[in-house]
Amino acid sequence: MNENQIESAQVAIKGMHCAACSARIEKVLSATPGVIKASVNLATETMSISWEQDHVTLVALAEKISGLGFELVIPQTETEARFEIEGMSCASCSSRIEKVIGGLPGVKLVTVSLPANSAMIQFDSSLVSQRTIREKINTLGFKATPASTSSGISDDGRIRAEKKLDTMKRDLFPALILGGLLLFVSMGEMAGIHLPDPVSPDHNPLGFGLLQLIIVLPLMWLGRRFYQVGVPSLLRGAPNMDSLIAVGTGAAFIYSVWNLIEIAAGVAKLHQARDFYFESAGVIIALVSLGKYMEARSKVKTSDAIRQLMKLTPDKAILIRGDQQEEVLVEEINPGDIILVRPGDRIPVDGLVVKGNSSVDESMLTGESMPVKKKSGDQVVGATLNTTGILHVQAERVGQDTVLARIIKLVRDAQGSKAPIANLADRISLYFVPIVMGLALLAGLSWYFIGGADFAFSLKIFVAVMVIACPCAMGLATPTSIMVGTGRGAQLGILIKSGEALEKAQSVDTVVFDKTGTLTHGRPMMTDFILLTSSMAEKELLSLIVGAESVSEHPLARAVMKSEEVKDIPIAHPESFEALPGRGISARVKGHDVLVGNTSLLLEKSIILADQLAFEQKILSLSEDGKTVISIAVDGTLVALMGIADPLKPDAAATVARLKAMNILSVMLTGDHEATAKAIARQAGITEVIAQVLPEHKAQKIIELQEQGRTVAMVGDGINDAPALARADVGIAMGTGIDVAIESGDIVLMKGELTSLLTAFHVSRATMRNIRQNLFWAFIYNIIGIPIAAGVLFLMGGPTLNPMIAGAAMAMSSVSVVTNALRLRFLQPPIFK
Repeated sequence: MNENQIESAQVAIKGMHCAACSARIEKVLSATPGVIKASVNLATETMSISWEQDHVTLVALAEKISGLGFELVIPQTETEARFEIEGMSCASCSSRIEKVIGGLPGVKLVTVSLPANSAMIQFDSSLVSQRTIREKINTLGFKATPASTSSGISDDGRIRAEKKLDTMKRDLFPALILGGLLLFVSMGEMAGIHLPDPVSPDHNPLGFGLLQLIIVLPLMWLGRRFYQVGVPSLLRGAPNMDSLIAVGTGAAFIYSVWNLIEIAAGVAKLHQARDFYFESAGVIIALVSLGKYMEARSKVKTSDAIRQLMKLTPDKAILIRGDQQEEVLVEEINPGDIILVRPGDRIPVDGLVVKGNSSVDESMLTGESMPVKKKSGDQVVGATLNTTGILHVQAERVGQDTVLARIIKLVRDAQGSKAPIANLADRISLYFVPIVMGLALLAGLSWYFIGGADFAFSLKIFVAVMVIACPCAMGLATPTSIMVGTGRGAQLGILIKSGEALEKAQSVDTVVFDKTGTLTHGRPMMTDFILLTSSMAEKELLSLIVGAESVSEHPLARAVMKSEEVKDIPIAHPESFEALPGRGISARVKGHDVLVGNTSLLLEKSIILADQLAFEQKILSLSEDGKTVISIAVDGTLVALMGIADPLKPDAAATVARLKAMNILSVMLTGDHEATAKAIARQAGITEVIAQVLPEHKAQKIIELQEQGRTVAMVGDGINDAPALARADVGIAMGTGIDVAIESGDIVLMKGELTSLLTAFHVSRATMRNIRQNLFWAFIYNIIGIPIAAGVLFLMGGPTLNPMIAGAAMAMSSVSVVTNALRLRFLQPPIFK
């Protein structure tokens, strides 16, 4: 017995009342073929069961138990799998996979990306296995391969795509040469070029036809993929673009061969030499092959952003084992290993510095151009660049757990996702090819039976309609733009998690900002130092303040100690110290009695105020700016005031002003007191303030805004405001790129700058505009092209459409869509003045 085919589970059983119930279930299931063991526990109302998955499924066992009058509760074991899919040629292929796999029991979500040649499938593994899904895809005529997840940053899909591109390129050149030669032979006489008598249509129609046959056969062999894929798809009742090419060119080829046979048999008239359509079959294959090659080459470029991210991780690292150093592959590094990182090397994995000092360039994550100093005890992130010193790093997160691997997975998942705007195109693509085949047949028969045209003309109409229709353009319109747009966003520090988030972001009309850490720096700082006396120098006074605050654990004391004004002041340890809860501190430093605290402390200690009115005005001014005011008294006299605040980020006001210019309302949502909140909002230019809101109530405030008909984006740190981010139409998590809460929000701003928000909206709007352009041209192309190919212009005295031109137009339509999407690679962030 193959152990790999054995499944085990512990499941709940409902409806049992006594031992007879449990015994009956055990007896029936134990006698069921494929069941290895069934043990029912009446007390816990559970059953432990093992079965061979090739013989019986848990669903079948549940049905059997249901027949006994009980209920087996199937555990929900949701799994996500990603497949690389080979053989998709157009949107009909991707739509059919989605429809068929989506209909399997237990499959929750199927998203197939045609440009990425991949599928992301969420399913309940207790109802359907990954193998079943893979085999089902293969029965549809495609080849599904589970994507590698060992490292999280493999590039197998791109390698396969580039190999396929090389094969297409190898076949393309001879196809184009043969196509050009065939066109010369078939159309040369019309252009005034006289062929030698042995192959001239007037002197030797049989030789003329045989020469074309000899040229077209190797050309059709080079384009055999259209027949190998298109014909089986047609026979399965799921025709695709390859089926259109195969039937159209096949019909032209068979008709031409039949004419050739009649000429050889002497039963045909000489004018039938003009009815050869070998050039239609051959040149169409050559031109479509050229279009497919250009499309494939462009599609490879859509994943450039991921490839550039992958290049950041080194292939090898230096492992330290005792006194020995060994060069190993990055994949072989385990958590706990000590890695040597030399100057100029990229750090291979996420970890902790255990020895050494250096500066690390983290611009690939944060966008910050200045290197960050690192010492023992500091965290470092894989793929960042060590610039100056030698570091010994203890590996903590490796493989797919690193920050970079998680970012790559996020971008890759987003590139494979779909936007709601694509739904219409996907539904049309599923039925498009059968409808086109019907229209082509109808057009050809109508011209023959109703229009009185001869068979050759009717065939030309049939072939032209078959080959001009292009489901690819419709299928590629949305996913290629999403792939390039999300990739470009990642390069600009914007991680957009899905096509849905990308689409929703363009329609946001209200942005709700969390205050702390989003609009502000998230840490209190000393923003003001006002000297009220001339009897003591500022540096001397700061020395006394630093000495007093140095032993205090209060957050405001730490803010003073970290301020720029005191960083070069030597610390004088206090001779005595007393913390006065709710008021401040009292200390004796360098022989002086120092008080640092609020106005209550001044009154309590009867501190002398030289100018009461001026003192109150300064306190009022600082308070109106949302700052906490601290008074300093030395030896019984007030000598200075300090303003402590969590200051506004320097780009906050400019960002809010730009949002206003975009007709987007800015709202501040905070748990701070209303006075402080309004002071910060005033500095930022925000007029709508919702203050004194607990973190757990922030989501309700988002709902209230949505009930007013607003499309709301919530911008926060992704930690204490996660419910609000989830409830908003678009949740936007601010991060610094280092251990950012990547799982929070629909969009992650890797840079700590608020201007990144404007870049996110810019990427969203540009991508959606690109998608609408693609969809417009894809639909217009088919709406106009198919009637022209059917002979509508000819009815009005105009020309018919040559099948070769129809084939070229079809090939170029999908190329134009992908090329238009690739313009997003050069999208620049908005300019901030």
